[in-house]
Amino acid sequence: MSAPEGLPTGIRLQKVLSRAGIASRRAAEELIAAGRVSVDGKVVREMGRRVDPDTAVVHVDGSRVVLREDLVHLALNKPAGMLSTMSDDRGRPCVGDLVTDERLFHVGRLDADTEGLLLLTNDGELGHRLMHPSFDVPKTYLAEVAGALPRDLGRRLREGVELDDGPVAVDAFKVVDAHAGRTLVELVLHEGRKHVVRRLLDEVGHPVQRLVRTSIAEVRLGDQRPGRLRPLTQAEIGSLYRAVGL
Repeated sequence: MSAPEGLPTGIRLQKVLSRAGIASRRAAEELIAAGRVSVDGKVVREMGRRVDPDTAVVHVDGSRVVLREDLVHLALNKPAGMLSTMSDDRGRPCVGDLVTDERLFHVGRLDADTEGLLLLTNDGELGHRLMHPSFDVPKTYLAEVAGALPRDLGRRLREGVELDDGPVAVDAFKVVDAHAGRTLVELVLHEGRKHVVRRLLDEVGHPVQRLVRTSIAEVRLGDQRPGRLRPLTQAEIGSLYRAVGL
């Protein structure tokens, strides 16, 4: 509903920041006074500034603040055996079994045997950019493989390995643990091709026995239990926006 003619429209910026969980109104006023808040690309210092939460683009210390109350951002620890789909006509366990909001969609996929972090949202622009390869969003995986690894494997993976649909290289690689005939490695890639981690390690002679995605950009799985959903924090949402230039 629009305001009566002659009356200011929108909501005071400090109230919007408080409602978004950034800070108390008093602390939000201090952020504004310090020049740490921008609206639509311009630093705002006046306390009387009003904004429309549905259209304003607000940043605090360079990180985007989500103002729209209808937007949902969730992290799921997908267990092995669950499909990365919102429904399955064969009745198999799928991500859609865990949510009731029909507006939500999964950001990218994990194959049924892969565990770990999967994002769910109704934020179309953010979801599109996170999935688009041009934004190079890094993703971190833990992979368990059989046997010992050659010392030069990290170098080979960083330099790139040729797969049937083109070369792929990791951004980072390290051995996390090795004992009892198995090795646990951590890989960081910005690739999004199907089964790319499994195909990559298979190509170099070390097939994956277990695979877990542990982070997407700055959002980390941590100790979240398999099958559990949790809302992302404002800091995590802001980091995702920052990663894709929003």
